[in-house]
Amino acid sequence: MEIRNSFEVPLPPDQAWPVLMDIPGIIHCVPGADLTEKVDDRTYKGKVSVKLGPIALLFNGIATFEATDAVNHSATVKAQGTDAKGRGGANSTVRFSIVPVPGGSRVDVVTDVALSGMVAQYGRGTGLIQGVATQLINQFAASLRGMIEQGQAGGSDTDQRPVTADAVEAAGGVQPPASRAQAAPQQTSISGFSILLKALWSAISGLFARR
Repeated sequence: MEIRNSFEVPLPPDQAWPVLMDIPGIIHCVPGADLTEKVDDRTYKGKVSVKLGPIALLFNGIATFEATDAVNHSATVKAQGTDAKGRGGANSTVRFSIVPVPGGSRVDVVTDVALSGMVAQYGRGTGLIQGVATQLINQFAASLRGMIEQGQAGGSDTDQRPVTADAVEAAGGVQPPASRAQAAPQQTSISGFSILLKALWSAISGLFARR
């Protein structure tokens, strides 16, 4: 199935790009997600806890940036994950692009996801998956905006996180905004995908079986 979502951030595309490409820096914004290993500059391993209806799932997965375009601010990510209890899995391709809008940028996300095993039965209703995906995106976007706004507001040195060489390299050599908020406490499992990650990722649940 194909899932389409979008969200806005209060930064122009050239500043939003390095922020979104800094996976270790934004992973705490994804509900229920945990980065377990950076394999290389394009590949990450992680896990995500989701609740699909009455079923609690824990996905272990890997995500790889297959293509990145720092000039046009677009990227393609392939992700795959399996439920820790062997109840199925998900394979997905996520394409996102950043475009300018008044007040900042809009991030358009298109996810092609295929679910397998019992997981496919749990998420059988496309409407549920889409709704769940939308909720996950909304939670992620709200957390990301909060992080960005805290960084823009400044604060003491203890409230700011230095920009890493990895983040600059991942963003195609573009320096992220100098002021970045310290990572917030990581969230745990989400209910109903938070309703399936709130009812990205709707599939990003399936999908970010991901990251």
